Amino acid sequence: MRNSDDHMTRILRLLLRGMSRIPYPVGQFLGGMLGSAASLLPVPRLRVALENMRSCLGEEWSEADLRRLNRRMFRHFGRMLFEVPHILRLTPENMEQYVTFENEEHFSAALAQGKGTVVLTGHFGNWEIMSSAITLRYGGGSVVVRPLDFAPADRILEELRARFNTEIIPKQKGARRILAALRRGRPVGILLDQNVDWYEGVFVDFLGRTACTNKGLALIALKTGVPVVPAFPVRHPEGGYRVVFLPPVEAQQTGDRQRDMEDTTARYAAVLSRFIQVYPDHWFWFHRRWKTRNFCPLPEPPHRGTE
Repeated sequence: MRNSDDHMTRILRLLLRGMSRIPYPVGQFLGGMLGSAASLLPVPRLRVALENMRSCLGEEWSEADLRRLNRRMFRHFGRMLFEVPHILRLTPENMEQYVTFENEEHFSAALAQGKGTVVLTGHFGNWEIMSSAITLRYGGGSVVVRPLDFAPADRILEELRARFNTEIIPKQKGARRILAALRRGRPVGILLDQNVDWYEGVFVDFLGRTACTNKGLALIALKTGVPVVPAFPVRHPEGGYRVVFLPPVEAQQTGDRQRDMEDTTARYAAVLSRFIQVYPDHWFWFHRRWKTRNFCPLPEPPHRGTE
């Protein structure tokens, strides 16, 4: 099994290098075509995105508009598939071809405090290129990730993420390593838009629906006072991305630990929601974001005559 994984890893590594040689505009065109084709496939998992859009946007958007949004979202992530390999080509000299920074003073001021900084983001735009660009520009950083289920792909993605002195921190039991990175003054990227089990999170509003959201970031911010700076990569019409930094999100400090943790997590979720509402085709709608419920359905009552 190990030999098979190693063989597949070598194949994926060669594929990644080959895709990095495709001119950026050509890859984006090919990715857009691939995404458009994928949006037509009758695959149940792919329908999750449209179902999520209906649940969050259905009262304001027509069915035709939702389907058009779904196709735009597929095209976006098709392009991303061809963009990510270009991290192998990213240098300080050509960075502006791929990424520009907007409101960067928010991030620089947070780092200058010397406490480290959390970069709050989600599966939005091209978060992989944003992470690489930030670590390249600032000389290193850390990112919290959930390992992929397919080991060869996870190994290749980790190599790519670690290219510019990025420390990879597994999501499970990563709190100590996050705190250690912050103590060293490093920026730490955290994606806070995925579902978690009830014991890992709190239930807050996300895109108009109650979603179980990881409480770990709020606990860290309340404990350390670390600045939490939102950042979102927005696609340029010309093809690159502008990374938009927002002012730090202040943690609520009333002395009521539970309430402060819940309200601070709600603030983080609200920032993510607002950006997704402005650029809905940039977000990864495929995820079962609302899988964990804040209630248990009552069992069906027994029918008469069955006892």
